[in-house]
Amino acid sequence: MSDSLTIHGGRVLTFDGMVESDLGSEDGLICRPVPGRADVIIDAEGLLVAPGLIDLQTNGGFGHDFTADPSAIWEVGRQLPVTGVTSFLPTVITSPADQRVAALQSIAAGPPPQYRGARVLGLHFEGPMLAPERRGTHEPAHLRLPDLDVVDGWGRAEGIRLVTLAPELAGAEVVIRALLDRGVVVAAGHSAATYQEGVAALESGLTHGTHLFNGMPPLAPREPGLVGALLEDPDASVAVIVDGIHLHPATIRFVRACKPAHRVVLITDAMAGMGAGPGAYALGDLVITVDETSARSAHGVLAGTILTLDQAVRNYVAFTGCPQAEALSAASANPASVIGESARGRIEAGKVADLIILNDQLAVQATIIDGVLAHYVAGFADRVAGRKTV
Repeated sequence: MSDSLTIHGGRVLTFDGMVESDLGSEDGLICRPVPGRADVIIDAEGLLVAPGLIDLQTNGGFGHDFTADPSAIWEVGRQLPVTGVTSFLPTVITSPADQRVAALQSIAAGPPPQYRGARVLGLHFEGPMLAPERRGTHEPAHLRLPDLDVVDGWGRAEGIRLVTLAPELAGAEVVIRALLDRGVVVAAGHSAATYQEGVAALESGLTHGTHLFNGMPPLAPREPGLVGALLEDPDASVAVIVDGIHLHPATIRFVRACKPAHRVVLITDAMAGMGAGPGAYALGDLVITVDETSARSAHGVLAGTILTLDQAVRNYVAFTGCPQAEALSAASANPASVIGESARGRIEAGKVADLIILNDQLAVQATIIDGVLAHYVAGFADRVAGRKTV
């Protein structure tokens, strides 16, 4: 059972905007605070309380790669609360089938005893059904055409929440419909789809675009391509990498101008070098070189990022001038909506008490998962009365 918790004095990000309000949690769920009952009391005076961040695409971090070593999912998850992430989808890129099986086995086994980290909501399989000419750093030897045999055993019940594929490939429509029937969200990515092929995929049930613009043909005057199809459809959500490298800030402003605010999703696409410093790291079968700003293959191709999701939020505000609430929602409520996590991503009574506390610069001061403190920065302890559980 989780501690009961009260947060008082903060500005709380609700569906209606920022509200000065006290907030409580009981048994891991958000509730009205009950005076005198809280095991933990947090003074949030002068701070912002927001939903915990949700990353739909992260390949690893802190020196670990999920494709090469799926057992590392829990070690990365243990450290993610430092970045404000309270739940995530570990991403397995194009690789032999046994790597995907190993990842499924790892999440099925569950976290180690005494685990206090970000919750794994399921897996994101990025590949192997990708367009060879738009594969990026995905290993071509492991690419496959869409086929029901490839996705045999892929379903929400088995732990798969999101699949990225190239919808123009032969057999993709059948695979998309099969995955949808099994409760899996299907996204377009690493695709050479034309505009018409993109529209057809959206009509067949595909609902999301993986790292928009990256791994796709450019938006052109006489062929809008997949980018155009995703931007035009008001019901399609698009994931963007807001590191200032994968997308120019003006491109990000363009996306924001085209899409309803609730259809923009911030992701990291982080790889093992995130949080680990410059050096050489695994990404599937490849060795990727990380410097102070980016991760690249031996041929200079961008290979994931070293971006954290809290930094993506700050960048989105800086690049677009959007309100802080909009940027925070793009990394919490919006990704929750994409994968149907209705109990997360908003601060409302009865929803999971996954919360972050930030200062005015949107730097994470504390992270709460299931109503329990999972991380706080130096000095924040002075704001906490009762059991400090980290």
